[in-house]
Amino acid sequence: MPDITTDDGCTIHVEAEGRPHAPVLMLSNSLGTDLSMWDDQVAPFTRHFRLVRYDRRGHGRSGVPQGPYTMARLGRDVLAVLDGLGVDKINWCGLSIGGMVGQWLGANAAHRIDKLILSNTACYYPDKAFWNGRLKTVREKGLAGIVDANMERWFTKGFRERAPQAIERMRQRFLATNPDGYCGCGEAIRDMDLRPLLAKITAPTLVIAGRHDIATPLEGNEFIRAHIPGARLAMIDAAHIANVEQPQAYADAVLGFLLS
Repeated sequence: MPDITTDDGCTIHVEAEGRPHAPVLMLSNSLGTDLSMWDDQVAPFTRHFRLVRYDRRGHGRSGVPQGPYTMARLGRDVLAVLDGLGVDKINWCGLSIGGMVGQWLGANAAHRIDKLILSNTACYYPDKAFWNGRLKTVREKGLAGIVDANMERWFTKGFRERAPQAIERMRQRFLATNPDGYCGCGEAIRDMDLRPLLAKITAPTLVIAGRHDIATPLEGNEFIRAHIPGARLAMIDAAHIANVEQPQAYADAVLGFLLS
């Protein structure tokens, strides 16, 4: 799949799989990962959809322009990908920062969204000190300075103990992320306030929360659900990266919503 260049010259790496004329499902992964985060979902999702995955700016094989970035900029990158692929309308499933971008798209590009899945996400962080501290550590020590704490936030203790190979894969993907790209996206998260956008979202919406998620806790996901008209909430018995910790339950929740 050819890479797509945005209006500000950033190259976005995109991969598309599945039947060419099937409805499109676009996936957007978390901060500090690449599109391979969704590998476990490719088989079940491509049975029903044309699957589009991408590396957001600053991540994977996409470009790393100088930050800071914003949610609006990350949202416009998605629209550039859709235009480059010639896709008019999509279903969207975004996890963590992918869910944040999804909120922006749902409010600002409603005509491009069929159904919206906002997973393990948030719309606002009142305490900027946490993000300032994290970004300071990354700039001084690189991602190695936070990788161990990050794995503890991303996955439950039980999963870390029973699936060490999965943890190691995610650990290596995290360490491979460009620190400048991580910080650029981290600043977008720190500075966002998507609360005013929620009431503007008209697409049918499913919010997925992790029962043990301390990175984007249940209360924040419930707030999003309560402020998007008609939105539903599904709970997964996992921490933050729910699609990796509970791949079958996650796929079932997504497909149950999209195919209903």
